[in-house]
Order: sequence, then structure tokens, then C-alpha cells
Amino acid sequence: METAENNKFVYEFGKFSLDPQEKTLFSDGLAMHLPPKEFETLLLLVENNGRALSKDEMMASLWQDAFVEESNLAKQISRLRKIFNGDGAARIETLPKHGYRFSADLRQTYSEAERPVILERRTVKRVTVAYQDDADDRFLPPAVAETQRSIGWRRSSFQSLIFLVVLLGLVGSLSYLRFSSSSEDPVKGSAVRSVAVLPFKGVGAEDGNEHLQLGLTDALITKLSNLKNVIVRPTNAVRGYAAREPLAAGRELSVEAVLDGNVQRIGEQIRVTVQLVGVRDGRLLWGGKFDEKFTDIFSVQDAIAEQVAQAIEPGLTGEERSLLAKRYTTNADAHHAYVRGRYFWNKRTAEDLKEAVKHFNEAVARDPNYALAYVGLADTYSLFADYLSAPASESYDKARSSALKALELDDGLAEAHTSLAFVKMSYDWDWQGAETEYRQAIALNPNYATARHWYAEYLAAMGRYDDAIAEIRRAKEIDPLSPIINAGEVWILYFARRYDEAIEQGAKLIERSTEFAEVHEYLKRCYDQKGMYREAIAARQMRRKLAGLDPTQTDAIKRAAAAESQEIYWKSRLEQEIADSQREPPFAFDMAEIYSQLGDKDKAFEWLEKAFEERTYTLMYLKVAPNLDPLRSDPRFTDLLRRGGLLF
Repeated sequence: METAENNKFVYEFGKFSLDPQEKTLFSDGLAMHLPPKEFETLLLLVENNGRALSKDEMMASLWQDAFVEESNLAKQISRLRKIFNGDGAARIETLPKHGYRFSADLRQTYSEAERPVILERRTVKRVTVAYQDDADDRFLPPAVAETQRSIGWRRSSFQSLIFLVVLLGLVGSLSYLRFSSSSEDPVKGSAVRSVAVLPFKGVGAEDGNEHLQLGLTDALITKLSNLKNVIVRPTNAVRGYAAREPLAAGRELSVEAVLDGNVQRIGEQIRVTVQLVGVRDGRLLWGGKFDEKFTDIFSVQDAIAEQVAQAIEPGLTGEERSLLAKRYTTNADAHHAYVRGRYFWNKRTAEDLKEAVKHFNEAVARDPNYALAYVGLADTYSLFADYLSAPASESYDKARSSALKALELDDGLAEAHTSLAFVKMSYDWDWQGAETEYRQAIALNPNYATARHWYAEYLAAMGRYDDAIAEIRRAKEIDPLSPIINAGEVWILYFARRYDEAIEQGAKLIERSTEFAEVHEYLKRCYDQKGMYREAIAARQMRRKLAGLDPTQTDAIKRAAAAESQEIYWKSRLEQEIADSQREPPFAFDMAEIYSQLGDKDKAFEWLEKAFEERTYTLMYLKVAPNLDPLRSDPRFTDLLRRGGLLF
């Protein structure tokens, strides 16, 4: 059995070698400097050697958290071509109106003395071919099909004949059911506890059916997330891995197994082929092929989910079986609209939230009984007051109404309880009610990352920092690449006064998600507390730029950045906030914080009263906000805590 260490490998072609682990390209043994995005582009091409990659696929994989111009990809390709120019070992081909294809004779060499596998068309990990009941390998899972072709091309006629005999014996042993599957025993002593369902790929003439592929992927993620002892990466986490080699994707997603497959639709028939592969050693844990009428796609989803669940967790409870069989909607278009809504919701900008509402409303229009779509509406409306400066009463009323509708349709839906908990926490200030709903949501689905994220914020607001940090880190285990959850850890560490840890975590997130605005707001507050004014202003300006606000370097901003005292810094900040208020409505809570730091208590309480009138979201942190510390000894502050129900 291989160990994790033994899985280290490099790609070799001509005088070049590419080390994915060290993120380095070597030429004749000498390391070449490649900027991070350029290296990622090359690795994506190499992992898909011989395969045509569309521009959309590549951009979705390389810029998961940002919308960028197509010219960015063209620039990366141009730079890489200069590296290989005249060498002949590799070339990057432009496919007009489609994308690019990398072509090379690749060797995948492992750290072990194992003989390397030479692959002419595409580099893949060796996979046990557990079944084949159709001569057309287009219907095989991608890695199995490629391995099959690679092996077949290199065997002598005698070896091919032996392989065919063995293959026919396997075919004869299969039952001709509506679907067929095969599996191996799970790795002894090591149950699978984390899985990533990679985006399904299209095959054949109608391979552009994105709705079908994305809908199937999300449906399986939703179903498998009901397994209490298995962490399943959310849809948003896997979206950018459509073009990645499965085992490489699994390593990046830090999971023990990946579910990879493809979909082919021919007229009214649909064929889905799937494989569950262990990331550690490339072992095929289960594989299946499903043939159905297109109208029975939900039956295919049910069958795949049940068999994958059995493969990774044989002792399913009755409750888990029931949840696996549960259908949240039978309208494929409604489901796809919901998936698109969640994509925009996760981006957390004003424009994206508006786009999310459009898709969730479309889902409801197509299926008025689709509870998850109402959850999507509730979660989006809950953010309107904070991100769009919409009236809190209007936004939260819509959020509450949508959450209650979802619960009316399905009171066992963890997502709906989470949505209602957020309204109770952020607007109603019903602290006990909010905690009850959060606990109910987590009991129903322990692996729902958003429930744990928002519950962590609740715990921080209550001053229960250790519990809050444990909860947000549990959310990160479930969805480690989520920008908003990683930013949530920074936010909670800030309230816990653990500023250095918060800054460290924020820096890691920025390296990975360069276009995510909110983390810069959280970092600004940490820098404020440490007296790092230049860094605080830099974070403020970056957040405004990414959020589409005016980031002009005014005289006040320059003075704040160069401030050598707390008084100069906060006075300059106040001057800028007053200037900004001519164009943007000021945030009452933020103004109260500035006056608090300046020692002007009367003005601070005046703005806190406005925050109460508006029921500002951040007012839930009244009890713990560091910038309000100068006010805590004032009886007026105690009265505010009492009115907010925070004296307990």
C-alpha cells in the first residue's frame, strides 16, 4: 500500500519537469520563476494534456472568486508559449472560438522507484478498471476511459487478447439492469470521512447541457450532505474544479475521496457514469453507469446518492436513508435557478445579491413548493440592509416571511431553521430564540457550514469566544475554501481581541481570494486596535475598491495613514466619513465607534441611538465591540445593553 509520501510526483516532458507540490517548473534541472497564476495555468493545461479546454472552463478554474476579462487568460497563455518556443517538447494550441489544448509526451514520475507511466494524450493516475459493459469508452468515467485507452495503445496483440478475454468474463457476470455498478471494499481501518463531488462533465454532441451537469452535481452534494459522519464539500467549493484532474482536485480540496463522472444525453435518453476514487492511493472505491430517460433524471440522482453513501458508510441509519431519498424539487429548471442563486449569494457584493434574488425568485416561480428556494430568498434579503443599505425593517420582514414559508413547506430543513435564526439574531434580538434555531439546524445537519458560521457569530456577540472560535473552525473544516467563512474567522478573532491571529488568517485568505472585499474591512479594524494606521487605511481603501466604492486618496486619508497618534488618526477618519456621507449614507454604528475612540461620548451615544432606530445589523455586537470600550463605564451604555436584551 502506498503512503501519502509516496504519492509525490512530477510531470516530465522534454527538458522540462513540473512539480505540482513545490509549484515549480524546471528546465534542464534549473528552477524557473513563474508567477502564481501563470503556474496555475500551466498546471491546468498539463493535467489535461491532449484535451481541449474551453476558455470558460479555464477561467472558472483559475479565477474561482472573481470575474476577470478574457484577455487575462490570453496573457498567461502568451507568456507560457514563450517558455516552450522552439523546444518542440510541448506546445499550446489555440482552438478558434473555443479555447486551448496542451500537447506533449508526458511522463508522470513518482518519488518511489516505481516505473513511470508514459502517457501520450493525457496524464492520469493508474486506476483499477473494475467494469466495462459497453464497447464505447465515451460512457466510462473519464479517468477510467483514459487509462483504458493508454493501456490499450501500448499492449502487444497478445496482451490485448488476454485483456479482452478477461473483460468479456466480467461483462458476462454483470446483470443487465437499468444501471450497473461495481465497488471495492473501503480501505481497511480507514473509513471515508470527507468527499468532494466534482462538477459533472458533458460528453458527446449535446455536451453543452450545463444546466443538467450543474444540477446533477449540486443535487448529489445536497443529498450526500445529509450523512452525519461524512463531510461533503459544498457546491461553491467545487465549482472551479470542472477541468482539473480528479486526484489533484481532491488533494487541493483536502478530501479523502472524490466522486467524478460524466453525463451524455442522446435524444430522450441520458447516460451517467460515475466513479468514487480514494485520493490517497487512487483506488477505485465504487463505480456505476446509469441509463434512464431524461425525464427520470431525479431517479438517477437517487440511485447514485444511495450507492455512493453505501460505499463510504455501509451502516446507514433509517433517517439517513430517508434523507437520501428526499427530493427538494422535481423541476430541473427550478433547481438550476436555485444553484445559480447560491453562486451569486456567496460572492457577497451588492450587485451579486441583487442577481441572487432574481434566480431564487425564478426558482420559486417554477416550483412554488421548493422550500430551498425560499431559504435562498431569506438569506439574501437578510443581507440587503448591510450590503445595499436597504431599510432594515423591509429587508428582514421579507427574510422572515421567506424563512417561515420554507419551514411551512419543510420543517425538517436545517437551512430554513438557520435562515430564521439569522433574522432572530440580527434584527429581532431574540437571543434565546436564535440559539434554539441554530442548535436545531445543526442537529438536523451537522455539516451545514452556514449554520455553524452564523452560530459562531452569535456566540461571539454573546462574548462566548472559545465556543465561537471552535464553531467557525468547524465550519472551515466543512468548507475550507469558502471566502466568507474564512473571513468569518478573522471577524470572530477580532472580537476576541486576538488581533495578531486575525491578521495572520486574513493574510492567508487574501493570498487565495484576491477579489473578496469583506476581509479587508475586518483587517482594518484589527489594524485600528494595534495602532497600525498605514495598514488600516490600506485595508480600508482596498475594501472600497473591491466593493465598487470610491477609493480616492484624499488629504484626510493621507493624514490618517501617516498619523503618529490615535487622535490624529481618528480625527482624519471622521473628516473622511463626513465627506463620504455626502454621497453614501453613513453607517450609524461605525460613526459611533469613531466618536467613541475620539472620546466624544455624547456624539457616540447619539449615533448609537440612530443605530437602534435603524436596528443596524452590527448592533448585535454592542456587548463586545472593541471600539466601544471607552463607553462601557457610562450608565447610558448599560441602558443600551438592557434595551438590546444583552444584560444576562
